[in-house]
Amino acid sequence: MDKTLRGATEMTAAMTILGTIGLFVVLSGQSAIDVVFWRCAFGAAALLAICAAQGFLRKTLTWKQLAIAVVGGISIVVNWAMLFSAYGEASIGVATAVYNTQPFILVGFGALFLGERVTATKLGWLAIAFSGVLLIVLAKPNAADYANANYLFGIGLALSAAFFWAVAALLTKKLTGTPPQLIALIQVCVGILMLAPFASWNALPETTTAWGSLITLGIVHTGIMYILMYGAVQKLPTYLQGAFSFIYPVVAIFVDYAAFGHRLQPVQLLGALTIIVAAMGMTFGWRLVRQRTTACSSR
Repeated sequence: MDKTLRGATEMTAAMTILGTIGLFVVLSGQSAIDVVFWRCAFGAAALLAICAAQGFLRKTLTWKQLAIAVVGGISIVVNWAMLFSAYGEASIGVATAVYNTQPFILVGFGALFLGERVTATKLGWLAIAFSGVLLIVLAKPNAADYANANYLFGIGLALSAAFFWAVAALLTKKLTGTPPQLIALIQVCVGILMLAPFASWNALPETTTAWGSLITLGIVHTGIMYILMYGAVQKLPTYLQGAFSFIYPVVAIFVDYAAFGHRLQPVQLLGALTIIVAAMGMTFGWRLVRQRTTACSSR
């Protein structure tokens, strides 16, 4: 399978899985810090088994590679904590939509630090996709459902989470050739060490639903999803990563509606369609403006 096509398939699967994460965060009933800690703990168990089975634990990393992975892990953990906190302030759908400003940050990082060329067409498709995100954000949920939510604070948390995700993604590009399973394992282990002192050890989850949600977040949304995503990041150019990431908010908005009855407004549907079209345009290289050609004829 072609490298780019394989990366596109992996990123599509990863973003679809990621779109359901808000559901399991809410079902767990835990604070953002506790959710992130248990996600790291169960994710580490799953990734350790995967890395051991595939022989990646025998791979030797340089100190530089290890340092990059650790800093990436810190960025990922901060990103998760901010995003999960945003769900309770601005709803899953809205927080996720705002969070997907990350491609703009990532494309900027790619141009600044990786020397990647950003064409007018790429910027155009990103701008169109961003307009779709804005339509979703501006279609604020019913006030009756979110009367107590600090909406602007939630938006700020989601934007901050997007920044830290882009930092982690940029660092992952520096680890090309390193197994994504091993990168993810190092990062969740960093998360365990960071958050263990702050976890609610005296108030552990008490229901099957809570534990089931946390285990799912660790195994599926961390182990499986990050293997797919990091594998795709190493195969795709930055602008395509940005295009595929727009699948995530669309899935999240529909999950939010299906699970919690947060009705999609017409403007939100329009925003979702805009995002999909923009992602397709960037993926398949559609031109926004027809190029003018001149023909010379001899007389």
